[in-house]
Amino acid sequence: MEGIPARARGYAACVALGALLCTLPSLPGASTPWWAVALLAALYAGGERIARRRFAGTLHPVLLAGAFLLSPAAAALVPLPGALFSHVERRPFLLRRVWRGAHASLAVWAAARVHAALGGRDAVAGSDLPYALVPAGAAVLVFCAALALLDGGMLALAEGLPLRRACRGLFLRSLAPLAVHGLGGLMMAVLWLSPYGPVAALLVLFPMAVSWWVFAQYHRERAAHQATIRALVQAVDIKDGYTRGHSERVGQASVLIGRELGMDEGRIDMLRFAGILHDVGKLGVPTRLLRKEGPLTLQERRVIELHPEYGHEITRGISFLGEARSAILHHHERIDGKGYPYGLVGSQIPEPARVVAVADAFDAMTSTRSYSRARPVHVALEELRRCAGAQFDPRMVAALAHAIARDGWHPVVTAEEDRPAVPAQTSDDRSGVRR
Repeated sequence: MEGIPARARGYAACVALGALLCTLPSLPGASTPWWAVALLAALYAGGERIARRRFAGTLHPVLLAGAFLLSPAAAALVPLPGALFSHVERRPFLLRRVWRGAHASLAVWAAARVHAALGGRDAVAGSDLPYALVPAGAAVLVFCAALALLDGGMLALAEGLPLRRACRGLFLRSLAPLAVHGLGGLMMAVLWLSPYGPVAALLVLFPMAVSWWVFAQYHRERAAHQATIRALVQAVDIKDGYTRGHSERVGQASVLIGRELGMDEGRIDMLRFAGILHDVGKLGVPTRLLRKEGPLTLQERRVIELHPEYGHEITRGISFLGEARSAILHHHERIDGKGYPYGLVGSQIPEPARVVAVADAFDAMTSTRSYSRARPVHVALEELRRCAGAQFDPRMVAALAHAIARDGWHPVVTAEEDRPAVPAQTSDDRSGVRR
């Protein structure tokens, strides 16, 4: 049981005991339809193995169908065989299997109790679909809340996370998928009790499997995108060691601005990519210039100022970047037209570029570099406000200031602060924009 604190092991044991007590009323002597329990348990065990390996998903529709069809004690038995004999990648194997089965069993039991209390089984048996949605929806909410509470408790004990934050995050992330799974489970239950029988109920799983496959493909594509970006950022960090971590922080600050402006999640992702890759063009700049200590000559500065165009060319074939490429090309433009590479003015500068320009300058000022000391956050924000309207878009500056005033600035990575800091500033910008 290495790697799991004693308090978390004790918590898992208590949850397992609770699950055991929930299943006791289904023991011989009770009117339990064992053939239905066995069929659903076998379906869940086999389907769960396939779903986890192929689709990175789980077969919640079968569990919820059990909650809609069976008594609470019988429904609590359905997840146990699949969990206890499931594949576990990390030690302790037995504890993880017991936990997986116990917390699923308790969640199904709670959902079945609520469903039965609201008359859901009668509605399902009578195929009263409009009314059947009400107890089914309540059962799904309870199922989701129970899983979030149990998993959140384990995270709080095992990893020291705040219980409220852990539970809320798990609940919000799983609510929408479980609502879809709940509809699938309800359709399975209605067909199970129809004249067509259990075989017809299994047909519901085919469209679910297709949706899982599409979702898995989407995640694989996103993983490939992340790997591409990570490789490019690592190449820049190796070439320009003083900026290690800068790209991630600019991406984080760009996201703060985008969210403050009310952008949708698609554009938020685009801004994250733009911030992370804004300096990728430095791969085309001689390393000796990037690592030069002291002032740059005019000719050297002109060479470095080519990096936005290099970056635009490097990312030309990466189609998923979309608008992010415009931010890579124009993030050193200025509102007054004195920027580079094209001297665009005001709204001629693409919106993503105006966001990244503010995020880039903010991180440059709040990080120690070879040519400047780190400034306090409030000083950096004051400098951005001073330059708003001339160098930066005032709307973007205000958005960043509001976001930081409300939530603070907590960068996910930090620059290498053990490097010597040089007070002299070689940048032409007083705002601290990096070379």
